[in-house]
Amino acid sequence: MNHHIGEVILDEESIAVGVSRVAEQLNNDYTDAVVITVVPGGILYTADLTRKLKFDVSMDYISCPHTPGERNNNSTIVYHQNIEIENRHVILIDDAIESGGTMKRLIKYILDNFNPASLSVAVLFVKPGRVNIPVKQYFAYEMESDDLLIGYGMPWDNKYRNRPNITKLMK
Repeated sequence: MNHHIGEVILDEESIAVGVSRVAEQLNNDYTDAVVITVVPGGILYTADLTRKLKFDVSMDYISCPHTPGERNNNSTIVYHQNIEIENRHVILIDDAIESGGTMKRLIKYILDNFNPASLSVAVLFVKPGRVNIPVKQYFAYEMESDDLLIGYGMPWDNKYRNRPNITKLMK
């Protein structure tokens, strides 16, 4: 048993329900969009979510490495822009908005450099202590605390992303 894995916050069934909720919201609002996955954390959620989308999607990815719980991420944003997004509806997909600092930087980067028709964010959950992010956000759950979580894309010490559920991190 691993000493970092604590109480289960979202089990596999709750994750599946959350994915379906967000997909339903997106299906109501879009007929075509470019989804950009924040890698590596958003890979699992993107795979589950995009299979439930009923509109045409083009897919790309962006990266901005950070340490979980870090509020002042100044790492380099890497985006090769494999798909033209100017004047397109863009949905930035990640596993969660925790502090929100990285997501806010990514939003600003895309808006400042690529002129999308619209930009929104789709995540499984948000945390209460997050910063204000000035675009529409689609999510299934709002957590009760800012506890560090692992699993379903979220790491600790570069491990645990592949866990099928989300648990509290026990340091």
